[in-house]
Amino acid sequence: MNNADKDPSTSAPIRVFVVDDDEQIQQALKRAIETHNELHWLGSAGTLQDALHALASTSPDVVLVDLGLPDGSGLELIAHIHQHLPNCESMVLTVFGDESHVISSIEAGATGYLTKDTRTAEILERLKQLRAGGSPISPVIARRLLKRFRQTTNALNTPLPPKPELDGKYPALSERELEVLEMVAKGFMQAEIAELLGVSVNTVSTYIKRIYRKLAVNSRTGAVHRASALGLISLRDSQ
Repeated sequence: MNNADKDPSTSAPIRVFVVDDDEQIQQALKRAIETHNELHWLGSAGTLQDALHALASTSPDVVLVDLGLPDGSGLELIAHIHQHLPNCESMVLTVFGDESHVISSIEAGATGYLTKDTRTAEILERLKQLRAGGSPISPVIARRLLKRFRQTTNALNTPLPPKPELDGKYPALSERELEVLEMVAKGFMQAEIAELLGVSVNTVSTYIKRIYRKLAVNSRTGAVHRASALGLISLRDSQ
């Protein structure tokens, strides 16, 4: 879920549209968004068809989507947004926290995934993170996905050796540094990487500084392109 290359305006409020058949959730979000000076309430819909109709005449920056709609799946709406509204982000807000729903949402085009036990104030912060280029995921889901990722890449609990460097010009990155680098390339923010790895933001910052130093760069973009040139990561896999 890489949105790092986007450059959204930081002056205009983020225009939010909510799709959820729960009237209480709609009203709670409406009250919170309308009193937030960085967010703007565009409207809401309780069904898939109403949402598709509304989005044909509105221009939201972010759509909060419930997956379980009365007349269809929120996945259909996410796919529609991904295909027809390139300047709009989709963030799931649902009761479903299982791996199947998460992966299906990401494949459909969602760039954020929150469960409905997330506090309203945190949802608002996640909306800002999403539009700033982050990929917000509820911590419990992030831990589950990370566990699966580790099981896949570390079969039989055997640590993977560091990937080779080009001509030995740059110091080798540790396994954890490579892990952080891959997340940076995918567009995750430092706070999100910290959640995924179960460490502090300061620890992630330290890893990133080491990566910059070893690759002789001074920016996220520089690190990603240098790592790609060295064969440490694939930019195609990071899109």
